[in-house]
Parts: sequence; structure tokens; C-alpha cells
Amino acid sequence: MLTGSVAGARAADVAGRLRPSESAVRNRLPAAIGRTGTRNRAEAVREARQRGWL
Repeated sequence: MLTGSVAGARAADVAGRLRPSESAVRNRLPAAIGRTGTRNRAEAVREARQRGWL
């Protein structure tokens, strides 16, 4: 579960939970935000949950 992302977790925190490198998480955040049509990661997580992606 990515509840920390909603609270503004750092890329290092997310990487620690999911096991990709911190840079991989940081590099993919813009794509996730773009695909959801949101303005920031908190909105992206919220939208992804509404769509059933998380």
C-alpha cells in the first residue's frame, strides 16, 4: 500500500517499500502524474486509487 505517497513520502521511502531504486521511483513520478492528468504525486495516487490501479 502506498499511503506514504499520499502523505508526501520521499522517493527513498517509496523505493524502500517497493524495492526499486530511489532513482527509478523519482524518474517514474512524472509519468504517473502525466498519465493521471494530475498536478502532483498526492493527486496522482488519489486518482490511481479511484481508477483501481492501486
